[in-house]
Amino acid sequence: MARIKIEIPATKLASFSIPVRITDINYGNHVGNDSFIGIIHEARMLWLKAHGFTELELAGVGLIMSDLAVEFKNESYYGDTIEVTLFCGEIARVSFELFYQLSAKRNDAEIVLAHAKTGMVCYDYSAKKVALVPEALTRILQA
Repeated sequence: MARIKIEIPATKLASFSIPVRITDINYGNHVGNDSFIGIIHEARMLWLKAHGFTELELAGVGLIMSDLAVEFKNESYYGDTIEVTLFCGEIARVSFELFYQLSAKRNDAEIVLAHAKTGMVCYDYSAKKVALVPEALTRILQA
């Protein structure tokens, strides 16, 4: 079976520390895959908020996630603080890629937990159609 391989690009956007909550733990006593996706979403929201945006108001447009891929690498546990680093991938006319590296420190070592990628499409919710990536966002993505 072929596994998903996600290559993290060089353009780092930001990092956020997100503690693992007890509700993130599944019956296997580690962070569940659904919680990893929630942590990715939280990091993206924190990044947008840091620039004065939300997923519904981003320089006149909203965002829709068009795709998501996660490459799980190691387990995470209650008590971990996950460092989520966001990176910029390809920027197109109406969409862009965000990449995420999730890691935790244990015993003075950094452990990579997962790599992820989301495809984000700019969307005009009032007109119900895709919209151009705003110039203000392009500047942030290329910084």
